[in-house]
Amino acid sequence: MVNSLWFKWKALKLPWRRSWVVGQDLSGNTFWEFRDALNANRNRRIVKYNPKTHYGDVKITPQWHQWLRYVRHEPPSIEEQQRDLIRQAQIKKLAQIADEKWAAKPSFLDRPKTQQPAPATRTSDKTVHPAETSDSKSQGPPGVANQIKGQEEIQQETGQSRKTKGLATNVPTGPGEKWQPEAWTPDASRR
Repeated sequence: MVNSLWFKWKALKLPWRRSWVVGQDLSGNTFWEFRDALNANRNRRIVKYNPKTHYGDVKITPQWHQWLRYVRHEPPSIEEQQRDLIRQAQIKKLAQIADEKWAAKPSFLDRPKTQQPAPATRTSDKTVHPAETSDSKSQGPPGVANQIKGQEEIQQETGQSRKTKGLATNVPTGPGEKWQPEAWTPDASRR
C-alpha cells in the first residue's frame, strides 16, 4: 500500500520535479522520465533496477525496451505484461510438444533398433575350409592357419618361378617391351 502511494506521488509531473516515475515491471524495476538539459522538447528515459537483484540477473522485457528506445509512446501496463508472460508460457509448452514429436520420429543418424546378424566366421563345413585338419583347429582360429599356409605356398611358388625365369628375363615377350622413348627435337619456328 505504502509502495503504491509512493509510486503515485512520484508519477505526478509537478513543475518543480526533475524526474518522475512512468511505470514498473513485474520484476520490480522502475522506469523514469526526466527533462533533458540539452533538448528541452524531449524527455529522457531511464530504468532503475530493483536493488534486491544482482546486475547480472536483471532482465528487461521487450515492451519496456521499446519504450526506452522511443519505439512506443505509451509505457506497457501491468495487464499487458501479465498477458505476455502467459503467452510465453504457452509458446514454451507448444515448443515442448513439438520437440517431443520430433524426438519420436526416427532419424537417419540414429542407430538401428534391431540387431543385425553377425557374419558367420567359424563354420564347420568342410567345403569352406577344405585344407583344414584337426591339427590346425588345435593351433588357433582356422582363418589364421589357412592364411599362414597360403603365404608359405606363395613364397615357394615365387622361389621356383624365379629360378625358371632367370634365363628368360632379357627376352622381350610383347610389342611394348622393345619400345624406347626418343629425344625430343623442336621444329623450326615459322614467322
